Amino acid sequence: MTVSALPASGLHLGPEPLSGLGNRAFGVYIHVPFCATRCGYCDFNTYTAGELGTSASPDSWFAALRGELEQAVTVLGTSVPADTVFVGGGTPSLLGARRLGEVLEVVRDTFGLQADAEVTTESNPESTSPQFFADLRAAGYTRVSLGMQSAAAHVLRVLDRTHTPGRAAAAAREAQEAGFEHVNLDLIYGTPGERREDLAHSLDAVLDPGVDHVSAYALIVEDGTALARKVRRGELPAPDDDVLADRYQQVDEALSAAGLRWYEVSNWASSDAGRCRHNLGYWLDGDWWGAGPGAHSHVGGIRWWNVKHPARYAEQVGAGRLPVAGSETLTAAQRHLEHVMLTVRLRSGLPIAELNATETAAADALVADGLLRSEPGRLVLTDRGRLLADAVVRAIL
Repeated sequence: MTVSALPASGLHLGPEPLSGLGNRAFGVYIHVPFCATRCGYCDFNTYTAGELGTSASPDSWFAALRGELEQAVTVLGTSVPADTVFVGGGTPSLLGARRLGEVLEVVRDTFGLQADAEVTTESNPESTSPQFFADLRAAGYTRVSLGMQSAAAHVLRVLDRTHTPGRAAAAAREAQEAGFEHVNLDLIYGTPGERREDLAHSLDAVLDPGVDHVSAYALIVEDGTALARKVRRGELPAPDDDVLADRYQQVDEALSAAGLRWYEVSNWASSDAGRCRHNLGYWLDGDWWGAGPGAHSHVGGIRWWNVKHPARYAEQVGAGRLPVAGSETLTAAQRHLEHVMLTVRLRSGLPIAELNATETAAADALVADGLLRSEPGRLVLTDRGRLLADAVVRAIL
């Protein structure tokens, strides 16, 4: 296979990374950069209509998306049917079900889809409806991820979330009634002012619709966000590590009691079928093409990322160039580091055979300290180890 270059991008995919294409999991990520409002804690690459003005629109984004995916197949030298598709953002549901259906159709027309492909879109509960979910299911989507964050009104206000406390659970039920077997609800815990009983109420709300997947994340105060400015000015307290640990245990106990089991430190599913296959592709060193402003891609140890602004993105694709802002070729050491960092967070664990002698000795010490437990051929985080997953990785490496 000849070397394949990304036009005018300075990035080259040689025969080695391309040789295994199709033998590893292959996903397509679509980044939708539009939001109705900006949440105070969010540092994602998103834009409101007021921020964009007339420089970009959903129509210009969609035209550029089509162009990027068409170029992608040429760059890879083959059409690789996607195992998974994930439409994220931003707020994909702002596009409406018809446009989201067109997005999926473009993926079908370019890469193609495996017969059993998992196709997910994120959605804001306030921009969904029973008809939205029915049309989405008819278009071929198989999974919906809804941002609940909390069911406590005062917590939602601190996060600058606009949906009402009960809307996310209601939207989950509407998705199920439309035929979605796989529905995820997102939670954020540790928000300033959140009490233990607030989180208990949110967990009850998450469990009420009987969804098969829950993601729960500790609030992180990201630099440059409105939340960070409030914390810096002393208007809100910074999240407390001990409180976050307590909240995580509360989440795990409630979800486990309801039959959802952790399969990644921040993710729980009621069955293997309920796990997010797209994210597992990231965690298990799969390949993926990320399309859209700011999206990241990875093929065979080469990683690249797109320009961030939607107008610049559309401009580059319109000029016949892939909108690549930068790239890196991972060394063997870097790939090993990332593999350890990601697989140790999984319930399936870290294969012992992949560690060198020094790392194995460090892992043995972590087993003795009760942070890891040894299973046949693998090392798995204990309950206490999950609270200290980053420290476990640092100790091993």
